[in-house]
Amino acid sequence: MRSPSFSFIIAFAVFVVGSVFAQVPKQNPKDEPFPQRAARMSREAEARGLAEPFRGITTDGKIEPGLFPVRASGVTTEPVRAAAVAFLAALTAEQRAKTLFPVGDDEWRKWMNQHFYVRQGVSFQEMSEAQRTAAFALLRASLSAKGLQLSRDIMKLNHTLGELNNNDFVQYGEWLYHITVMGEPSADKPWGWQIDGHHLIINYFVLRDQVVMSPVFVGSEPVIAPSGKFKGLAILQDEQVRALALRRSLTDAQAKRAVLDVSKTGNNNLTEAWKDNVVLDYAGLPVSELSVAQQKDLLALAGLFIGNMDDGHAKVKMEEVRAHLGKTHFAWIGGSADDSVFYFRIHSPVVLIEFDHQRPANLRHLAKDPQLPNREHVHVVVRTPNGNDYGKDLLRQHYEQSRH
Repeated sequence: MRSPSFSFIIAFAVFVVGSVFAQVPKQNPKDEPFPQRAARMSREAEARGLAEPFRGITTDGKIEPGLFPVRASGVTTEPVRAAAVAFLAALTAEQRAKTLFPVGDDEWRKWMNQHFYVRQGVSFQEMSEAQRTAAFALLRASLSAKGLQLSRDIMKLNHTLGELNNNDFVQYGEWLYHITVMGEPSADKPWGWQIDGHHLIINYFVLRDQVVMSPVFVGSEPVIAPSGKFKGLAILQDEQVRALALRRSLTDAQAKRAVLDVSKTGNNNLTEAWKDNVVLDYAGLPVSELSVAQQKDLLALAGLFIGNMDDGHAKVKMEEVRAHLGKTHFAWIGGSADDSVFYFRIHSPVVLIEFDHQRPANLRHLAKDPQLPNREHVHVVVRTPNGNDYGKDLLRQHYEQSRH
């Protein structure tokens, strides 16, 4: 019998070895247990996001100076300070140690909408009922009644999301939200607080009686609870209706400038987590080209988002927005039918608001088309351009004045 050739033997050996290795499980990050995967992905996101120092959102890479002077607002922040002191006093020493950070710490910038992000501070999950009461008292003192309600509803809808994912309350839930405090709550020194969790991030900076509440991220998936414990609960519906009404009020000539694209097939927000230094030029329709009635409607729309902060400071912020109305732009992506998905942006030197209907993320299994945006997943971002997110410009000026 003829002996097998050498090349045949080698080929057979390669086949056998290849077959053996094919049966060895490959290391796949998706096979990691959720806590380890979340920690790894969080570290990677932070490394990328904090790779460059904070500058702030600009239109051309340069900060427009003189927009945010240190001055008296005439609106007291004493209730916020007192609530923060009471909240910290309610914590154990161990909880307090992991909740307190210096006022200039990068902890301000460590926020992220995604549910897996490993957050700092003390969570509502681990709080006692008394501690939760104190935490909500801090939110109540800092926010308007509308803002507090929106925050609570987002937390509840995150429970709904857990229900819709086979009751997965490890990844989703009402109490998976963390609070940190930066600086010592004070009547004359800078300080602030942050709440961070899935679809709810609020940064609240205080310098004497001035407040900067940004970046803010609010949203949900779903935005209307279809079933479960909170069935029927809905958020951001008025904002959606008012925006669509403003878009429909545009003349053909106005729409030609405002609408960047009539087709919306993806996510369009540009200033979510780790986008503190985005260079974003003005786009769309200059608000100066709107009629008086349309300008009033645009201000009312902006006010729905700014109005989530306490009423007094919201009025101060709206005065600031009005003062820069001549440099404000309104941009739109998407349709204008009753059921259209869309994105819009209100952008001025002192405020940037983005509203976006997003693709399904954690409810793909329930979506008609998991690749296309729908009205059941909404992201909203509110920013302070030109270096004053997190109150950074006020903090800079405070340090400069203190040195002198």
